[in-house]
Parts: sequence; C-alpha cells; structure tokens
Amino acid sequence: MEGSLELFLIRDPLLSRPIRSDIISILQYHPEFETLTGGSPLCTLLEKQPAVPLFHEACIYIPDRDELYITSNLLKQTNESEQIIIISHITFRRNNAGDIVSRQFEKIKPGNFAMPNGGVNYRDNVLFCVQGDCGSTPGGIYYLEQGAASATALITNYHGRPFNSPNDVVVSNKDGGIWFTDPVYGFEQGFRPPPQLPSQVYRFDPITGDIRVVADGFGRPNGICFSPDESIMYITDTDWIHGNGEKINTRASTIYAFDIIFRSSSPFLTNRRVFAMADTGAPDGIKCDTSGNIYSGCGDGINVWNAGGVLIGKILVPGGVANFCFGRK
Repeated sequence: MEGSLELFLIRDPLLSRPIRSDIISILQYHPEFETLTGGSPLCTLLEKQPAVPLFHEACIYIPDRDELYITSNLLKQTNESEQIIIISHITFRRNNAGDIVSRQFEKIKPGNFAMPNGGVNYRDNVLFCVQGDCGSTPGGIYYLEQGAASATALITNYHGRPFNSPNDVVVSNKDGGIWFTDPVYGFEQGFRPPPQLPSQVYRFDPITGDIRVVADGFGRPNGICFSPDESIMYITDTDWIHGNGEKINTRASTIYAFDIIFRSSSPFLTNRRVFAMADTGAPDGIKCDTSGNIYSGCGDGINVWNAGGVLIGKILVPGGVANFCFGRK
C-alpha cells in the first residue's frame, strides 16, 4: 500500500480464491482515514501465493535489513501424512526513492521447532510463536537469528505445564517483556496433545525467567499489540472460528483493550473493555500505528479504528486478511 504508509498483507488461506490486486479497494468511513492512505493509495502485489498456502501468519518486518518473514498454513508433505509449517523469507531491494524494485525469495523449513505461527522482530532478528507438535517439540517462544540452522527456545511451559499452541507475540520497548497469546488451535487442528492450560495471555521476562498469566477469560486469544506509549494493550479474541473450521456468529470476534498499570514494579492488565467488534469474520492479527490507530486483519480485509474505537476505514481484500505488518515507509 503506497501513499502515507506501506503495508504487507497476508490473506486468509482458508478460502481458495486468489488475490487479484485490481480488486483490492479502500472503503472510507471517516475523513481521518484519508490521512493514513493518502489521496491516491496504490496496492502492489509483491509475491503471488502458489497452489499451497504459503502466506498465512507472522508477517515480520526487519527494518535494518529490509526483510520480511511469513509463516505458511498447514502443509502436507509429499507422500507423507505429516503436516508442517514453513517460513518464507523475502529480502527487498529499493531504488533511491525507496520503492521496491526487486526481491529475493526463499523458503525455510524449520529445524528444531515445529509449527511456527505469529512473530515479532526482536534484537534485529525474529521471535516466533511455535505451536509445537505431538512429538518431541514443545510449543513456546523461540528466538531465530539470521542464518542460524536452529532456534533457541526461550520459554516452553508455565511452571512445568506445557503451553497449548502460542499464537502471537509482542515485545515491550520499555522493559523487554515478552507478551503472548496461547489458544487451543493446535489441539483442534490435530497436531497438539489435549490442553493442560486455559486459553490465556502470558508475560515472560527473558532476564529473570519470570512467567506470569496476565489475562484470561478468552475463547481463543489471538492477536496482541501495545498502544504507542504502551499504556494500553489490545488483544483479539477469535472464538468465532475454531480450529476445525466451525464458525458461530454468537461467539466473540472482538478486540479487547486493557490498561497497563504497575504494582510492586510488575505490569498488570486492568479495566478490560470491548474496544471493537469485527462485522465480518474475526479480528486476527493486530497492529497499532504511531498515532494510536488500530489495524486488524478481518474477514473482509484490514479494518482500521481510531483510538476511540471508531471504525474509520477498511482495506478490502477478497478472502480476508489473517495478518500483516508495516513496512519501511
């Protein structure tokens, strides 16, 4: 999306219709939206998804290296019943104006971690939410350095009880705390054992090793992000759709907002409130821009709300958007 911002969009692979760049459109609900997109926004197709669903989640941008990491949906191996998730790695090359002129594309099959999903840039590299498998690979938060053959597991359990299937993660710029969601999608999709924990949100301190539950009461906690000043946490609940594909309109498809307060030097989430509800599908990945506007991948594309919870516009993408990220512009 070229104009005042650059977005990399990941469509929802559960629907088979391919993306056609000529039918992606802008729907404006409020004049504020035009200040984000500019008067003549342009959508450019960077890479076309082949027959297999390569582009699903994560969408992690590394500014210093101008690189993008994307995780696939479940892929079946040739002549095997095993399902895996692979990582697409795209390196961009730009002209003097900052426009993308070429890219290098490679596929990475994870070594020692299984079923990566959401992620975030971390220490100039990448943190992945690894959902794990039914075998020897536990779910958790894993750190992958550029060029490394394997990743380092930072946390894989809550005081001995394994996580369900960590989904999305964000890192505090203030204290380095790692916050992540942990729904039960892995078990519902058949690659994780029965859950031993509720669907919750956690905070992990990589310095002290402290792991805490910071929010519960979700059906399927999914996307997570901070406000620009990190005084508010936004968390999506995608209980509308379960891992077996069942969709029920009376279940949550909601973004919740929490205030972040400190007690005895520890952060707590308080004042839980409904921030917004997606009118189409469920809000999956979520990001906040520097002005406090909230973007979420929904069933009809990216929906955008201002900090007051007012829907100001949509980037309509046939098939919907699972996740996305901001680029360099």
